[in-house]
Amino acid sequence: MRSKYIIIGGSAGSFQAITKILSELPKNYNIPIFLCLHRLKHVRTGFVEALSIKSKLPIIEPKDKEMIKNGRIYLAPANYHMYFELGNYFSLSTEESVNHSRPSIDLSFLSAAQVFKNNLIGIILSGANRDGALGMKEVKDYGGITIAQDPEECQVKTMTTAAIKATTIDHVFIVDEIINYMKNLQ
Repeated sequence: MRSKYIIIGGSAGSFQAITKILSELPKNYNIPIFLCLHRLKHVRTGFVEALSIKSKLPIIEPKDKEMIKNGRIYLAPANYHMYFELGNYFSLSTEESVNHSRPSIDLSFLSAAQVFKNNLIGIILSGANRDGALGMKEVKDYGGITIAQDPEECQVKTMTTAAIKATTIDHVFIVDEIINYMKNLQ
């Protein structure tokens, strides 16, 4: 399968993994990457900048109805759920929190799975709650590829363990293996 979209979810303990992944991707990496990371609601600056220091690719917080473009990394904005629409558009929402989180990894993964189907790779990283487990199941059910960070490598393994229990994960990888997998997609 030649995937066209990658979605990555993470929470507590995932920042180090995310920055390592972003730092290893070449500047000509053409697959759009969506990051749905738990973050503080009221801190609206600094996160994109912190990730941008490590990334060779532009990191963008999308606006509602913004078109998805290749070669970019999109970060779910603080305090918004990030959805996807047919025609390669984002949709943002301030609906109630899910799993105590907005953005909710489950909602982003579910939306991406429904829109991108077997063209999607879902990756779940370290985190302290179960957000993302049902989303990973949806990615799998819609024909996408699922990857979980090895719980033994996670700083907090609740999120990856929940995903592994919720569905058949295609690959359980350490971060270096996730990076190699992503690089080999091009």
